[in-house]
Amino acid sequence: MGPEADTGRATARARPRPAPALRRAATELRHGTGPSARAGRRAVRVTVASVAAFYAGLYGLHEPVTATYGLFAAVAMAGLSRIPGTGRQRAAVVIRVLPAGWILVTAGTLLAVRTWAAVAGMLVIGFLLAFAAAAGPRLAGAAPGLQLLYILPCFPPYAPQTLGERLGGTTLGILLLVLAESLLLPDPPTTSYRALSANAAMTAARCATELTHPPWTLSAQARSAAQSAGEALRPFHVPESERPAGPGPRERALAHTGMAARVLLARLQEVPRPGPGGPHRHTLELLLEVASSARRTAAALRTGRPAGPGRLLDALAVYRRLRTVPAQGVAPETTSTVMRRQAMLMEAAYAAVTLASAADLALGRRPGAAEIKDGSFWYAGHSTVRLWAHRLVGHLSPRSVYFQNAVRISLALAAARTVAGADSLPHGFWAMLAALTLIRTTAAQTGAIVRQALIGTLLGALAAAALLVFVKGNTTAYAVALPVIMLATFWIGPTRGVGWAQGMFTLVVSTVFAQLAPATWHLAEFRFLDVLTGSVIGLVIGLLAWPRGAQEELRRDIAALLGAIASTVTSTTSFLTQGHAQGQRGGPSLQHVLMLAESSFAQYQSEPRRAGTPVADWQATLMAGHHALRGSRRLLEPGDPAASRWLGPADRAGLAGDGAELAGQYELVGTLLAGTRPPPAPSGRPVPRRAEGARPHAAPAPPIYYDAEAWLQGLAIDLDRITEATAEAVAGLPPQDKG
Repeated sequence: MGPEADTGRATARARPRPAPALRRAATELRHGTGPSARAGRRAVRVTVASVAAFYAGLYGLHEPVTATYGLFAAVAMAGLSRIPGTGRQRAAVVIRVLPAGWILVTAGTLLAVRTWAAVAGMLVIGFLLAFAAAAGPRLAGAAPGLQLLYILPCFPPYAPQTLGERLGGTTLGILLLVLAESLLLPDPPTTSYRALSANAAMTAARCATELTHPPWTLSAQARSAAQSAGEALRPFHVPESERPAGPGPRERALAHTGMAARVLLARLQEVPRPGPGGPHRHTLELLLEVASSARRTAAALRTGRPAGPGRLLDALAVYRRLRTVPAQGVAPETTSTVMRRQAMLMEAAYAAVTLASAADLALGRRPGAAEIKDGSFWYAGHSTVRLWAHRLVGHLSPRSVYFQNAVRISLALAAARTVAGADSLPHGFWAMLAALTLIRTTAAQTGAIVRQALIGTLLGALAAAALLVFVKGNTTAYAVALPVIMLATFWIGPTRGVGWAQGMFTLVVSTVFAQLAPATWHLAEFRFLDVLTGSVIGLVIGLLAWPRGAQEELRRDIAALLGAIASTVTSTTSFLTQGHAQGQRGGPSLQHVLMLAESSFAQYQSEPRRAGTPVADWQATLMAGHHALRGSRRLLEPGDPAASRWLGPADRAGLAGDGAELAGQYELVGTLLAGTRPPPAPSGRPVPRRAEGARPHAAPAPPIYYDAEAWLQGLAIDLDRITEATAEAVAGLPPQDKG
């Protein structure tokens, strides 16, 4: 070892090492799952893609138009859009919408010939792109970016001769963004909805197996595991990128799988303990088949291969034939206990059958006769295009929040384009961009956002003016500063709020346009005036078009849903007791009302709460709707018009009375929710009068009587949760969000 080696060691010791804070920041950026880490990864991708496209077009090809469209295409689809998912998932969405981007750039270029043509195009295109949010979260996330691809070319000058450069820049920016999303800073893996459903199915299998051993009930540990597995499938616990919210048959089937798994777990927890003699042999066999089916479903979901038909459906049919009523002379309380246990086991078994079928459909198996016959799988066998059309047509109504949002956004953008064209605002597309990014679903929320945005834009404009005065025409300085400013903008803005985002984006556009043409401090002035114009337009439209957002719409949708549940209860009990339905509004009606209520609830969760507003348990109401729909279909499954002959006169009268009482309670709550008065406090006995107590005669009733009473019992418990939550809010307690 000579002196050279000693010198090398000394140099190594003297070499500066990254500060611990920088190392922690880099580790958090690569592996973190918090908002700052996610925003940082996205900021790196959009900065690399947009700056590379801009510099390649401006300094490489010497084509300012190509450079401008390359930068704004990447910013539109990564900075303005909020496409859920990992980088590769977003890249797949962006590359699929590239042809739509070409169409929008072409339409904007050609319609810029006249202001009225550009405004008309903005009305139509703005509505269609915003309304496409009804098709799923990924298209909804891409819609704002696609709006910008029309907004940018629809302004003067009318230059169709530059269409090739515009399309080339758009393509360059999007392709570079696809590469950045796919290769740079991959997001940490998340647990898929399919894996969560598999875990829930396996938990259900363990619970069903435990019910076949003494003491014939679930332990506290098993109940806790079942509750945790069910809660993990709630939408707000699932990463947005993994939620099966699309309209296609596989997405619908996967969502159906998760719901069936939650129902199965809940039903297994509700199975009552048998009497001293223990469960019947057929009961144990049915539980074992439920466990076996759930295990097969879990394995199929994990491997991706459909499990195929199992033996559970056959075992369920055998159990339906063999289950009996205790003989004459047995105490009515014992009869009720035994038959209620059998009814709950039947519900659990049906949930397991639904789980197995939905999982296979989600994995690509073609629907069989059983799924086509079952109204719950109405989507099975339909093409994705037809299901898309079904969802969009279903929301083509002023009662739909997707329709309301589309009208609100298209009117705001058209108004901004009209003002920009009439007054010849410099860089008028900034006014449209402000209207697009600042308008919210409620007028109050829009007002709060606009205040923050204007303050941030004013401060950003002052900083940009100082920068333009200090740097003047030194394009090299702007070129060096642009990546740093853009990275800070898209990292800090999403985490610190709209004020920071608008202020820093003002610096971004100032450094961009200063490289395209000589600029003075007036550029920052124009930016603030345009944002002010767009903000005022957004405020006015927000006040005129459904200013309360989803909060009032959700109340009306929930009221309609409660009425539809009441009608379903009436029609189902009427069919069971009289052989024909009375007052039936139909399964599709309940299903359609439920769809509208779910979309309103989804938007309601993103809106701020108004202090002092009574809040009902909306989540319980939605679950009651699903409970009513599934239970009605199951009870009417045999389709025998002579079903009423299975029941004696006393049973028919009792079941009809229970159904009428429960339907009346649902109608009352729905009627009061639709008005200004809150629902009344629960009476303390919300369940049907014969669902828990003894029957008034000793003669045993057929099994369908207890199946129907168990269904009514569950709906009554749902209603009790709804009215109790509302009563607490009315009593002056702090409103609680039960969603």
